[in-house]
Amino acid sequence: MQHSKGLLFGIATGDALGVPVEFMSRKHLQAKPVVGMREYGTHHQPAGTWSDDSSMSFCLAEQLIEGYDVELLAKRLCKWYEFNYWSSTGTLFDIGVSTRNAIDKILKGVSPYQSGECDDYSNGNGSLMRILPLAFYLKNKPIDQRFCIVKEVSSITHAHIRTIIGCFFAVEFVINLLKEENKFEAYYETQNTVRDYLHLIQIKNAEIELYNRILFDDISHLSQDEIFSSGYILHTLEASLWAFLTTDNFHDAVLKGINLGDDTDTIGSVTGGMAGLYYGFDQIPTEWIHLLARKEDIFDLTERFSKLG
Repeated sequence: MQHSKGLLFGIATGDALGVPVEFMSRKHLQAKPVVGMREYGTHHQPAGTWSDDSSMSFCLAEQLIEGYDVELLAKRLCKWYEFNYWSSTGTLFDIGVSTRNAIDKILKGVSPYQSGECDDYSNGNGSLMRILPLAFYLKNKPIDQRFCIVKEVSSITHAHIRTIIGCFFAVEFVINLLKEENKFEAYYETQNTVRDYLHLIQIKNAEIELYNRILFDDISHLSQDEIFSSGYILHTLEASLWAFLTTDNFHDAVLKGINLGDDTDTIGSVTGGMAGLYYGFDQIPTEWIHLLARKEDIFDLTERFSKLG
C-alpha cells in the first residue's frame, strides 16, 4: 500500500508543484524558486492542480487494476481527452502534440498498436510521464515481457525506439526501487540490466549512445549546468534521475527538479513518482497533499492499485 500510495501521490504532487511554472526559464526560477504550491501562473489554475502527466498515469493505474489491455487503456486515454475523465478540474488544459495526434488517430479508428508517432521529432516525454505505474504490473515478469509491454504502452502515443528506451529504463528503475534497495544500488542494477538487454536485442548503437550519461556514466555526478530540462525524452529522464539521486528526501528532490525550469510539471511528476515511492507517502509534505485536487479520488485509487504491489 505504501509503495503505490507514495508513487501515485508523488506523481500528482510533483506535477501540481510544476504546473504554475511550466515553460519558465531556469534563470527566472533561480531568482524566484518554487518552494511550495503556487496558484495560477502559466496555466491559470488553482493551487494543487495537476495536469496530463497525472491524468494519464491514473488512467494507466486504473486500467492495470482491471487488467492489462492496450485497447482498453487507449479508450481510457480517449475518454480523458474527449470528456475530461481523470482530469483534475474537469478541463483539459495541457496536452502534448504527439499525444494529441495519436489520440485523434485512435478516435478516427486507427488501432492503438499503430497510433503512436515514430519519427525523430516525436521523442517528447508524453509516454514517460504516464509510464511509472506499469512497474507494479511488470515487476515479477520476465524481461522480454517487460520490454514488450513497455513498448506497447509507450507506442500508443510515442513509438520511436528512443522514447521506448527511456520508458524502459524508468520502469526498470522503479522495479528495482520496489525491491527496497538503496537507490544507487537500484540505479546501478538498472544500468546493467537495460544496457545488456538493449545490446541483446540489437538496438542500434546510435540510439544507445544517446543514453550514455544514464547507462554508462553516473548521472548524479553531473553539475546542474550539465542537466537540461526540456520536454525531450532524454532531457526529462536525465533531469528527473539527477534530481532524485542528488537529494535525500521527497521535498528537496521534487523542488530541485522543478527549479531546473522549462518542462517543470513533467520533471516534477517523474521525480515525484520515484521519490514518493522510495521515501514513502508519509514523507510528502502534508500541506502539499492538503491542496491537491481530487485527493480523495487519488486515495481511493491508491487503495485499489495497492493490490498490484
